[in-house]
Amino acid sequence: MAFKVYVDGQEGTTGLRLLDYLEARADIELLRIDGDKRKDATERARLLNAADVAFLCLPDAASREAAALLDNPDTCLIDASTAFRTDAEWTYGLPELAPGQRDAIRASKRIANPGCHASAFIMLTRPLVDAGLLPANTPLAAHSITGYSGGGKKLIAEYEASHDGRLAAPRPYAMELTHKHLPEMRVHGGLERTPIFQPIVGPFLKGLSVTIPLHVDQLSPGATAEALRQAYADHYAGETFVRIMPLEDPANLDGGFFEVQGCNDTNRVDLFVFGNHEHVSLVARLDNLGKGAAGAAVQSMNLHLGVDEASGLSA
Repeated sequence: MAFKVYVDGQEGTTGLRLLDYLEARADIELLRIDGDKRKDATERARLLNAADVAFLCLPDAASREAAALLDNPDTCLIDASTAFRTDAEWTYGLPELAPGQRDAIRASKRIANPGCHASAFIMLTRPLVDAGLLPANTPLAAHSITGYSGGGKKLIAEYEASHDGRLAAPRPYAMELTHKHLPEMRVHGGLERTPIFQPIVGPFLKGLSVTIPLHVDQLSPGATAEALRQAYADHYAGETFVRIMPLEDPANLDGGFFEVQGCNDTNRVDLFVFGNHEHVSLVARLDNLGKGAAGAAVQSMNLHLGVDEASGLSA
């Protein structure tokens, strides 16, 4: 029998990408809502409670309202908003986070899908904190450059319809330094201090990279670039969707430039360590609509349903 799946908020960017993944699956029966009932709480509640898995692709407040409509204990909710990412009653949907995380996702009926920037940042910091190479109280700063699809349908339409020269240049945003991903970056990154984080939107559809620059003396004694890379290799050993890139390999760069879009159309994360004996730069790259959003949600769904974790996903 096929698993019944409902996407609440299927007209948004993440919802549409989820439908792309799910419609290609023979083991999924998609529950559909009539267009004129998309805001009908009674109909939404019926579909949410009829599903084996329901995805919430909604703003935070709407996700909380949708979660309150659920009374079927067998329905698993996977929420794509920021509403529940640090809520102790919800499981963080990053299987590669730490030992036991996959089992928690399999067992949970409430899964919070990670943010795109946060996924890349956490996958850089958590292994180093756990290995004792990065003190948890280190004051960190990071920046992220991402495609404009991360801003949703409105920003996509603005970029694709505009001839405004301002949009041809990268544009930093969240200048007040209170980006909505910061709480999960601190909590799930294993940090005691909230990092300084500067996101930047670029004039391309998708692709994302987060960079954390460090002085070597911010790290624990003996934390060389080789030791950092080895910590990643140990932490992510056997992971289908993580590549640890070799040190000082010219293939990591395109004529000296870093290719932000190198993981597009995959569910993969590439991790890099650049630098020298004084400074290192930690970089994670992913598709912000793949492992940064809908792909990650499908990966958690697969785990919860007990099917192949990579089903319907490309590495």
